[in-house]
Amino acid sequence: MLIKSRNASDVLSSEITPKSVFEKRRSFLKTAAFAGAGIAAGALPTLSAYAARTPLSGVQKSKWSAESLPENDPITDYEDVTSYNNFYEFGTGKRDPKENAQEFKVTPWEISVEGACMKPGKISFEDLIKPETLEERVYRLRCVEAWSMVVPWVGVSLASVLKKFEPTSDAKYVAFETLFDPERMPGQRQPVLKWPYKEGLRIHEAMHPLSILGVGMYGEVMPNQNGAPVRLVMPWKYGFKSIKSIVKIKFQKTIPPTSWNDAAAREYGFYSNVNPAVRHPRWSQDSERRIGEIFKRKTLMFNGYAEEVASLYEGMDMRKWF
Repeated sequence: MLIKSRNASDVLSSEITPKSVFEKRRSFLKTAAFAGAGIAAGALPTLSAYAARTPLSGVQKSKWSAESLPENDPITDYEDVTSYNNFYEFGTGKRDPKENAQEFKVTPWEISVEGACMKPGKISFEDLIKPETLEERVYRLRCVEAWSMVVPWVGVSLASVLKKFEPTSDAKYVAFETLFDPERMPGQRQPVLKWPYKEGLRIHEAMHPLSILGVGMYGEVMPNQNGAPVRLVMPWKYGFKSIKSIVKIKFQKTIPPTSWNDAAAREYGFYSNVNPAVRHPRWSQDSERRIGEIFKRKTLMFNGYAEEVASLYEGMDMRKWF
């Protein structure tokens, strides 16, 4: 079995955060998440994001801020978001990434951009965290194991980054690749997947306004266990599509291989849009358990972003192209 998972009904009562804690956290986020000290524009954190929470300065509110969410979508508690993770490079257990990523060094960091573009090159983490480009975007995260979160991401428009490299008409797809370094990422010493981790999108998905490169959460630098320093955030797709610790982006004409689709194509399609009507072979996808809540809720088509993204798949059979 490729995924070590448990049913939502197996969540221990000790792991459920009381609603009162969530409400206090949400109130705090609305008034103070992006206030206070910040790092200077272009400066890099010198300590592990796990060991020292580092505020980001100059973060702008977007139309996808906390106020845009329904009242029944409270922001998930920071401690839950940073301690219950899928990041197989640091272990297959949900608690492994936080425990094993403490010493992961993320500076300096560059992403190479190549393939079907006029201006191949590199982009650094310093380039991505300039205050004029950072936005707060509160998105739902729905994982294929039927659990979900609501996270205040800090990031930059993926389209704005990709356009700088001037993709050509042959750029039908965008491929992404995670760092491969078994010394720094102990999970890569095990053949759980074919390393390095790879993901891909159609160019129209990558250029959609909802797609971002995440560099932080809760107004702070991205914690190591959540994909530091740069990860993809695609809110209408299952969580494994949001590849972490990106070091390579490639424009290409053909559909790129993706890690979970290569490992188990019957279970993980290339598109992997959140679709409650399409079962995972081993469990239903029509409901989910929001981390920190007791009761399940219905899963929404495209994770609740149908109005924004449904047109991308007009005429496609969402059961066939899952």
